[in-house]
Amino acid sequence: MQENFKAQPSDIFLCSYPKTGTTWLKALTFSIMIRDRFSDDDSTNPLLTKQPHECVRTVEVDSFTNPTLVEAEFPLLATHLPYSCLAPSILESDCKIIYICREPKDTFVSWWHYMQKVKESADAFKAEAVPFEQEFKWFCEGKSSCGPYWNHVLDYWKGSSVDRPERVFFLTYEDLKSNTLCYVKKLAEFMGKPFSTEEENQGVAEKIVARCHFESLSNLEVNKSGCIHPNTLRVKNSAFFRKGEIGDWKNLLTEDMAKSVDHITQEKFQSLGLTWIPVSTNECKNNAKD
Repeated sequence: MQENFKAQPSDIFLCSYPKTGTTWLKALTFSIMIRDRFSDDDSTNPLLTKQPHECVRTVEVDSFTNPTLVEAEFPLLATHLPYSCLAPSILESDCKIIYICREPKDTFVSWWHYMQKVKESADAFKAEAVPFEQEFKWFCEGKSSCGPYWNHVLDYWKGSSVDRPERVFFLTYEDLKSNTLCYVKKLAEFMGKPFSTEEENQGVAEKIVARCHFESLSNLEVNKSGCIHPNTLRVKNSAFFRKGEIGDWKNLLTEDMAKSVDHITQEKFQSLGLTWIPVSTNECKNNAKD
């Protein structure tokens, strides 16, 4: 895929570690991109009948299920690949990157729940159950198909956000959830699709936020039934929607587990003067409404 994929200058890549808000970000950015073609009450809006992952393709997954798919027909794409594994054409072209990260403890817990659903429904992932404690140990050791969580975040931060801030929009799941409307507007500007005065007056951004709200998406029939890639991976669409909450890790991790993750986070990030997340250069006010 690295050699064959040719990024276009107009492409926008949604980059993330798994379970950090990718599904939601896909829905929001897709809605921003197509809003001039589908009104809020348009029954033909693809998000009403297609899962967000069908609307915005994840390059490495679609390359696996369809090896001939190497170029984009739609300029919005996604990847979970580490920064070092991105195709050279992505790094060398003028395409843009939107990177979303999430608090690591919540990321792991969300991943754990997701994989339980995947193992139940996806033929390609039939395997012997792995104890929760072992999965946690592997996460802390960085044993993942996408590499260590902390390296994933830092590599995008150092390799992209610091060196090419005009091409990279770095945000966190927590900020997006707390200030959704503000960030939707900032994302639209970054994507080259700013809301016009007329759209502002019509509340178009607010309608996008409402349509892509967790409850709205999870209650759509397409996201409650069926599966994505039915001929290969067969992952149920419902597996991509659980709670969408901040701090849910408290319901599963022990105090010692939480301390272990926090220790690794501090150790990995302190050399750059960071807390668990990089300081966003696209910060919205805390009192912004969603």
